[in-house]
Amino acid sequence: MKRHPALIPLSQDHHHGLFLAQLLKRNAPEYLGLPKDLPGKMNFAKEIFHKELEHHFRDEEQLVFPYLKGKDVELDNLIAEILNEHIILKEKILSLDDNPNLIDQLDEIGKILNEHIRKEERVLFEKAQTILNDEELKMIENKFDESRPQTKSCIIKANNKQL
Repeated sequence: MKRHPALIPLSQDHHHGLFLAQLLKRNAPEYLGLPKDLPGKMNFAKEIFHKELEHHFRDEEQLVFPYLKGKDVELDNLIAEILNEHIILKEKILSLDDNPNLIDQLDEIGKILNEHIRKEERVLFEKAQTILNDEELKMIENKFDESRPQTKSCIIKANNKQL
């Protein structure tokens, strides 16, 4: 299904998040301009959290979820699950430190982040586009216009060696 313009900013974030998820997974290929060593990947994950993921989570929670809550029991349960995943991802990323289990921790975060994003794209957004009316979607779109200055992703900047 084609993504409604109101949800495109989040889908673009998801593209960057999937890139981060792949970078963190065990046996990830090397990406030009991105960290190759474990401490570098750990620090990069923390930086991306503060510069992008934190804002992304807040936008979902404040700009989208209020329009979806209370419309469908299945959707309410899905939102509760996603909110819990936001907490888990935040805790896991921010508690990272250089230790002998770092490769396992990064791999776990990469897998959780990947599944989280896939769930939002394949289930939440698809359902949102069928449940929300045009007026609600337009209101969400307007809120994104106010919320987000036009900035490039840290991942894109790093990949272009502008970080």
